[in-house]
Amino acid sequence: MDFKWLHTFITAAKYENFRKTAEALYISQPTVSVHMKLLEEEIGSPLFQREGRKVLLTEEGRTFLPVAKRLLQVYENGLEDMEQYRQGYSQKLALAMSPLIGESIMPFVLKKFMTIHPEIDISIKVLESTYIADAVLSGEVDLGLSRLEVKHSELKCRPLYEDPVLLVVPHDGADSESAPPLDARDVLRNNTLFTHNHPEYWEGMLRTLRAEFPLLRTMLVSQVHVTRRFIIEGLGVSFLPESTVRRELAEGRLLSVPCPFLQMPVARTYAVLKYEHRKERQFLEFLSQFRF
Repeated sequence: MDFKWLHTFITAAKYENFRKTAEALYISQPTVSVHMKLLEEEIGSPLFQREGRKVLLTEEGRTFLPVAKRLLQVYENGLEDMEQYRQGYSQKLALAMSPLIGESIMPFVLKKFMTIHPEIDISIKVLESTYIADAVLSGEVDLGLSRLEVKHSELKCRPLYEDPVLLVVPHDGADSESAPPLDARDVLRNNTLFTHNHPEYWEGMLRTLRAEFPLLRTMLVSQVHVTRRFIIEGLGVSFLPESTVRRELAEGRLLSVPCPFLQMPVARTYAVLKYEHRKERQFLEFLSQFRF
């Protein structure tokens, strides 16, 4: 069986028109007809019936369509694997990570890992933490890096590191050595608080803050990078994991204000995996070397 026939069949089933199929595949319409005739002879069943200018799948055609898609997918995956082998890759590692993790230290970690292990072909899927467990469970990825703890009988969830949470405010332009320290209570009374940019600690923190500050003004901003930008522009303040603002604090674009009256939470990062094969262990062992 020629895999070109399968490609033509799947395309023809989509358009239900041999002319449109020919145009989509950049082949002639007679070639489409020949491919379908040869495929029908191969499987021993008619795949289409004509109705005017349209062609409709027969019952046999509807039955064979998902089979054809699976066959073509296996073939294309095999070609991709061979190309990766020719390029020097011998393993694949598919990672899922939250945007929060992907934009903090992970680029630095991945660059070093890929330099040391050029034989591993890494793919990255950026997902919100709430969807990472499903991606690991379905086999879409090998390993998830999530900000949420996962409790599932088929999955392993391991804490990787803890990240201190800081009250982060825009730089006020004052000299850090001579200016009086900022008061966290004044900061929270006089600014909008951006909330829910992390999936784990906000509910408990908000209950505590509202008890202390009944008139607290809040705004839900679901992404850390947007929250960080809003704070830099002076729109408000927030409680953020230290690793997500380390550069801005060092550069003086943001300030951290101590909150002695609050029991500050920590932001945790978890490894989520279904199988603990060598490549997953290898990556997690490498990741454990870094201080977050």
